[in-house]
Amino acid sequence: MNYYIIIPAHNEEKFIALTLESLANQTVLPKKAVIVNDNSTDKTEGIVQAFAKEHPWISLVNKTSEAIHLPGSKVIQAFHKGMEAIDDQYDIIVKADADLIFPNHYFETVIRHFENDAAIGMAGGFAYIEKNEEWLLENLTDKDHIRGAFKAYRKACFEQIGGLKPAMGWDTVDELLCKFYNWKVVTDESLKVKHLKPTGANYNKASRYKQGEAFYSLGYGFFITAVASLKLAMRKGKPLLFIDYIKGFWKAKAAKKPLLVTDEQAKFIRRYRWKKMKEKLF
Repeated sequence: MNYYIIIPAHNEEKFIALTLESLANQTVLPKKAVIVNDNSTDKTEGIVQAFAKEHPWISLVNKTSEAIHLPGSKVIQAFHKGMEAIDDQYDIIVKADADLIFPNHYFETVIRHFENDAAIGMAGGFAYIEKNEEWLLENLTDKDHIRGAFKAYRKACFEQIGGLKPAMGWDTVDELLCKFYNWKVVTDESLKVKHLKPTGANYNKASRYKQGEAFYSLGYGFFITAVASLKLAMRKGKPLLFIDYIKGFWKAKAAKKPLLVTDEQAKFIRRYRWKKMKEKLF
């Protein structure tokens, strides 16, 4: 199976060479890797160009956007720019961050999952971060959720869910829509991806409100949002984030912001979330 990989990158000179090197060392190379240089002011562009000279499957696309980093929308807009630069001759499309080190067999294993089960729509590994010179499982990692830093989609699934939505919550709604359309989401804990930069390290308060807005846009409703907000705030080790998330939810509700899903999909999502909560409780 052929896989294409798109990597949005903004000021990633510290990490992107490590990411590209780990791709070049894969036991199964990507047919195409498009790095979208999104308004970088450092040496990101030059580093990618140097790799592209050595590896013809790597290409660079430059994009100009606002410097402000709002989670979700900016990165997926860059991903869409990368999609414009590829053809449709792929079996698997991958969205990845520019601060990762993949194990050498990562994509060979992901491909094997897709080949062994035609019902699998998405697949990915587990994220690890470095603390005190040890690589530890990132606390946002969950066996039922593929981290937004590395997402691999079967082409048919990717097209059926409508691609990736340029809004915070994109990396949750994609999996929920997979389940809505009866695709399987598979995580493989043997695939340990080194995540070099903690998620959300540069998010400001407006961005934190966006998380609550994202829960609203997924059609969660208040009670599920409250549970999800508390769980996420505790996982991040910052309980007071719960307040920001709830404020974001009510602001979105008051503004009657459009959902990322249809009414039918929202009903399915609420039923699914209730089911998962009951399973964990009982």
